[in-house]
Amino acid sequence: MRLRRRSNSGAAFALRRPHREQCATVSSAPSPQESPQQSIVTLDVEGVLVPEIWIAVADRTGIEALRRTTRDEPDYDVLMRGRLQLLDQHGLTMSMIADVIGGLAPLDGAREFLDTLRSKTQVLLLSDTFEQFGLPLMRHLGYPTLICHRLVVHDDRIVDYRLRMPDQKRHAVKALHGLNYRVVAAGDSYNDTAMLSEADAGFLFHAPANVIAEFPQFPAVDDYATLLALITDQLT
Repeated sequence: MRLRRRSNSGAAFALRRPHREQCATVSSAPSPQESPQQSIVTLDVEGVLVPEIWIAVADRTGIEALRRTTRDEPDYDVLMRGRLQLLDQHGLTMSMIADVIGGLAPLDGAREFLDTLRSKTQVLLLSDTFEQFGLPLMRHLGYPTLICHRLVVHDDRIVDYRLRMPDQKRHAVKALHGLNYRVVAAGDSYNDTAMLSEADAGFLFHAPANVIAEFPQFPAVDDYATLLALITDQLT
């Protein structure tokens, strides 16, 4: 094909389609199956990186029933409904709980562990905590990405909770698989076991004896150095 145009000087010039052999060969992108698979790590938060918030509230208030966590109760809605009832019964406010959270710090060695891990790979925190609880703690951890739920607060009282989605930890790992990531996960409680099962490799960390006994397929460790070594061995 030949197009003829006139320049400002009036001279004619031609635009020609380049011959096939004049075009540089562009290699096609490799398929996901041909590319080296990237890794990402998903971690629980409470009990793994920071103290259990509800246990801290129980310590402050003396309400022993608030010490029950996902390490004890596998049904999250049952657990949360019981907590909401206790908060209402004892008149506990969001401000009081926020004050408790403000006094918490990461577990010993948690920040160093997380910093080292983040220098090796991407890390995503998957927690069944709530934005109002978890976000203030993230500054102590270098502001990693936290995916969690949200509380409903009216007049400084926690009246309900809203799951971002049911079974969010498992769905998050499944979505990461859809992005062609190899997922390595670690957690400590019943609500982490679906995440560990969906991941390519899963580890229990600081888990109670009952969870370890019920899920023997997941290696259980209690120190950050060992967990870091196990996770690092799984990275691609």
